[in-house]
Amino acid sequence: MNKTVNINLAGIFFHIDEDAYLKLQRYLEAIKRSFTDSQGRSEIIADIEARIAELFNERVQNEKQVIRIKEVDEVISIMGQPEDYLVDDEIFEDEPKTQYRRTSPSKKLFRDTDNSYIGGVASGLGHYLGIDAIWVRLLWILLTLGSGGTFVLIYVLFWVLVPEAVSTADKLTMTGEPVNISNIEKKIKDGFENVSQTVSDTVKNIDLPKQGNRIKSSSKTFFDTIGDIIMFCLKVFAKFIGIILIIIGASTLIGLIIALFTVGIADSVNVPGIEFINAANAANTPVWLVSMLLLFAIGIPFFFIFYLGLKILINNLKSIGNIAKFSLLGLWLMSMIGLFVIGIKQASEHAFDASVTENTELLMLNPSDTLTIRMQGNSSYSKHFGRRSSLFKTVYDDNDNKLIYNTDVRLIVRSTKDSVASLSIEKNAHASDYQKAKSRAQNINYDFMVNGNELLLDAYLTTEFRNKYGEQQIEATLYLPEGTVFYADQNTYSFHRNSSYYRDILENGMEEHYLKVTHDGVVCLNCEDDEFKVRVDVNDEHSGLKIDEDGVKIKKDSVEIEINDQGIRAKDVDVKVRIDDNGVEIISDDN
Repeated sequence: MNKTVNINLAGIFFHIDEDAYLKLQRYLEAIKRSFTDSQGRSEIIADIEARIAELFNERVQNEKQVIRIKEVDEVISIMGQPEDYLVDDEIFEDEPKTQYRRTSPSKKLFRDTDNSYIGGVASGLGHYLGIDAIWVRLLWILLTLGSGGTFVLIYVLFWVLVPEAVSTADKLTMTGEPVNISNIEKKIKDGFENVSQTVSDTVKNIDLPKQGNRIKSSSKTFFDTIGDIIMFCLKVFAKFIGIILIIIGASTLIGLIIALFTVGIADSVNVPGIEFINAANAANTPVWLVSMLLLFAIGIPFFFIFYLGLKILINNLKSIGNIAKFSLLGLWLMSMIGLFVIGIKQASEHAFDASVTENTELLMLNPSDTLTIRMQGNSSYSKHFGRRSSLFKTVYDDNDNKLIYNTDVRLIVRSTKDSVASLSIEKNAHASDYQKAKSRAQNINYDFMVNGNELLLDAYLTTEFRNKYGEQQIEATLYLPEGTVFYADQNTYSFHRNSSYYRDILENGMEEHYLKVTHDGVVCLNCEDDEFKVRVDVNDEHSGLKIDEDGVKIKKDSVEIEINDQGIRAKDVDVKVRIDDNGVEIISDDN
């Protein structure tokens, strides 16, 4: 059984096998001896330890995993053998030489603040794309001008989301160089040399030949530059797509979270306006539960969209892990199933409809006088006047009882052979079963009043809030004896906009006229010459007879007869007859 040692390497704690620890210790001591007289020795050693800690961290799957000699040998293979730096060979002379496959270095996106004007974004992109930073800055300026300043926001996003290259390992990874002892030493020494050179250049002025060689070595052919620009544009486009995905995902998640607090939590604290949702919730499903399920069902896909955008934008972004991914997938599936069940339950509340009818004779003060029909609203409930079939809201009566209010009231006027006028009130509602729908219909409150020869009909209906909204509606059918004269107020217009299915003798446009009821319709008693005088509708689909303002049409089997102001036309299978101002024309198929 081997002992384990806890070590602190570059601020990170590791559990390491005793043999592996001794080998790592000899390796680090050998490296320190090789840099005894080197400039920037402490910085080199610190960066080497940080890089070794990073490599160990990549190989550790969990906090309890112990680092063994195998992991130490892999790290030494990547960092370089100590004998390359004049280290004592004896510490490794007894060790078998193990061959490891070296992986090619990969670049990662960092901000290069050492060569920055603002935040180092353009310089970092230049390293990542392999082009000079001047081209990136020039393209960024052009895109900013062309987009009206939008790319300023994108630059800020890059500045916030892309990490800065702080350590030497970060700077080597940024340029795609292997992070080993040689490159770390070279990078740090170059930094000291650059500082010394800068001071020397300040004193001795500019070395023109050196600058000329520098420009010459960094220059490219025209076509290579064009190719780099094209590749850069393609990569920038991909990054731009990533930014768009981040914005879409983040804004949707924020909106859903706000909706959860404003709807789900508002339900528990009775925020004004939440009653509308509660009234429509005929299935009595908790609003907070629906809000939570919607948050998961919609939010989880948009979270992955946001995460995808981050992955496109930042190559070295850590994965959230398979456990988190499968947990979110399971939560999303449960949310979808929950919403499906709630939706089915809510839809079932409108599966059955039932009606309750109340008939009342209208005892007018003087039946021979004109009957006035008028709709009346309630200003305490709503200032809006007019029929709306799908609008409802919650109101309070004089006793502060909560009610559901809507204006789905239909007015129908028909003629009758009875001697007394009557009013039929049909109350209709929907529910999950017939008995519940009938009970919901019976609980509809609707009223009317006869004041002398004036019929006042409520333009609205109400029901107790506990009954919930079940598409409650009213059909008020007024039966008037033949010969009755009535006058419809203009405010009845929107309530009797009925199709021919309802056989309504009061059509739109007849308001504010004195109308006399006939057997088949009405006669206008005070219309101008250019207005209707007779409205007759004896349409009978079974008999094939239709009489209206356009004339008379009779259709029976294969025979059709039409009489209008243009003449008479008749046709059968074999014969066609037309009589008009031009005479008589008979066409037979036998001729």
